[in-house]
Amino acid sequence: MRSLPTPPAQASDPLAFVAQELAQLDRQDLKRALRTIEGAQGPEVTIDGRRVLCLCSNNYLGLANDPRLVRAAVRALEDSGTGAGASRLISGNMSAHDDLERSIAEWKGTEAALLFNSGYHASCGVIPVLAGKGDLILSDQLNHASLIDGTRLSHAEVRVYRHGDVVDAARKLADRDRFRRALLVTDTLFSMDADLAPLGDLVALARRADALLYVDEAHASGVLGATGRGALEHLGLADSRIVQMGTLGKALGSFGAYVASTRGVVELLLNAARSFVFTTALPPAVVAASRAALDVVREEPERRARLGALARRLRSGLGALGYRLAGEPEIPIVPVMIGEARPTMALAAALLERGVLASGIRPPTVPDGTSRIRVTLMATMTDEHVERALAAFAGAGRATGTIR
Repeated sequence: MRSLPTPPAQASDPLAFVAQELAQLDRQDLKRALRTIEGAQGPEVTIDGRRVLCLCSNNYLGLANDPRLVRAAVRALEDSGTGAGASRLISGNMSAHDDLERSIAEWKGTEAALLFNSGYHASCGVIPVLAGKGDLILSDQLNHASLIDGTRLSHAEVRVYRHGDVVDAARKLADRDRFRRALLVTDTLFSMDADLAPLGDLVALARRADALLYVDEAHASGVLGATGRGALEHLGLADSRIVQMGTLGKALGSFGAYVASTRGVVELLLNAARSFVFTTALPPAVVAASRAALDVVREEPERRARLGALARRLRSGLGALGYRLAGEPEIPIVPVMIGEARPTMALAAALLERGVLASGIRPPTVPDGTSRIRVTLMATMTDEHVERALAAFAGAGRATGTIR
């Protein structure tokens, strides 16, 4: 038997790169750390025993601690236990899953819907089914990481068009005939810039180019539209070539995601989307909470109206203080543009000192030189919460030199 080679007397540490990478992140002001929230998610949260105003949650409608969702989850726990036990295609398909999918399809106005365990799971599983080798994908420059990763996993040719630029997208589709299929991929509401994709023009382009359109409604579901269906409803758009994805863990206050489309598309995904086929099903309690949230979204449009009013008030006040803002006026996301990472994080720290939790967003989440404080609102906030936020931004901005 041949003996193994003798290792060097002073072997190098195979994990030495870890400390080097962390040090590099630290030097670039890009190192992140977890912050623990104690108790339920709401307008105010507890950090290290201290109550602070939370301006960085995606719990837009304030449903994450709504008693109706809690009661629905508790009933499901008592009736169906804590876990689904297997993937949906084995033995994990429970009546709660079927019921929620039917409700989502009805809500979204599609033939069918399919649950996924997160928006990331959905996009990384669905996009490679809709397009593959020999196909063409056009992706917005500012698409979410899950969309980007889904396009990479597809093995299709991927072309990135300038953010929101349909002319550039059309130019990159000029040789469509070379490809078997074409797919346009975009967020509908861009969560870091608070702007809407030009969906009407994208639908028209998809029709002209015989392409499909995959849209991510994660931050628009529950927030936009007369019944909270999202940006497509908000803009009055419907087309069978649109495949819609949305999440249940943001405005709907629960967890998971869905894809809504034709019955055929859903059946194909059920068979071919790897992130669906090979994943244990969502727990029944989570599914029951999502089902309860749908009722609230449809039956209480006043939550969306309140959210829009709060966004306008906060945006007006921040603008008056001298902050540079991005986004559209009634979107409950208010990007406060700073620029570089260090002053952004200094402002976030100064806000927390004044009782406001508002996270600094840095590369690689946003492009270099565009770091920002991403402020988000909840429908359950009060006018006093907004005044507290403005007072904190005034004090923190002057203390850090961000504003005069």
